[in-house]
Amino acid sequence: MSEMTVKQPKIKSKFIREVNAVITILSRDITIFFKSPGAIIISFGMPIAMMGMLGGSLGQNMSGDLTFEYGPYMIVGMIVNMLFMITIMGMTSLVEERLTDFTQEMMISPISRYSIVIGKIFGSAFGAIIGVIGTLIVGFFMGITLEIHQLLIILALSPVICLLAGAVAMSIMGIVKDSRTANIAVMLVTMPQMFLSGVIIPINNSSGILYILNRAMPMTYCLDLIRAVVYSGSSEYENIVLFNPMISISVIAAITVIGLVAGTFLFARSETNR
Repeated sequence: MSEMTVKQPKIKSKFIREVNAVITILSRDITIFFKSPGAIIISFGMPIAMMGMLGGSLGQNMSGDLTFEYGPYMIVGMIVNMLFMITIMGMTSLVEERLTDFTQEMMISPISRYSIVIGKIFGSAFGAIIGVIGTLIVGFFMGITLEIHQLLIILALSPVICLLAGAVAMSIMGIVKDSRTANIAVMLVTMPQMFLSGVIIPINNSSGILYILNRAMPMTYCLDLIRAVVYSGSSEYENIVLFNPMISISVIAAITVIGLVAGTFLFARSETNR
């Protein structure tokens, strides 16, 4: 029997083990989500607060000066924001699980650290999907809807958004040591992006320091990529989309890879040094 023939079953077995690890961690986080009323309330409450109050007020007072329909612009922004923000917030559980030594037990198990991280990202993304459903429900009652093909496009690209959010979160989790600091850091990262990346306030005409800040926000590129696909072929495309989609994809890929590698390394090292 050749060496290649021996290696193939081993590679297949290792791959299956890593997939099982991802699914197990994902399932655990979904179970925890449903046992946490607070997480469910946030997932549905945030769209009501952001779209119903802030977005509704902006739509009534600002939409007359826009060259595009504000409702679809806002709901696309809120969907991306929910995917990004709730995924990051869910990742803070890594710090809490550090206190119970659960993460240390996972780190010494015979699975890749990246499988652990990816499982946590997609587990956190489940709560984000619930938030998206809440956003669509609020949008429906506000008379804002998207076409089926647009929703399918957003759904297909949602793993990209969640992976980027997870990479940003891992960069934070690799540095902070306690849950209180993690929660503060997450708010400092997510709140500016909600207002400066174009979620509900257009940034096409930004200049000076605001121009620099919104171009530095990772969520800006997620939003622009989604809007580039959703508005592709429409007359509103030029007034809404900031970058060529390839630029957005390149920036997202770079931040995701760097964040996952650096964040996972720092987090694993902090667990090893405990």
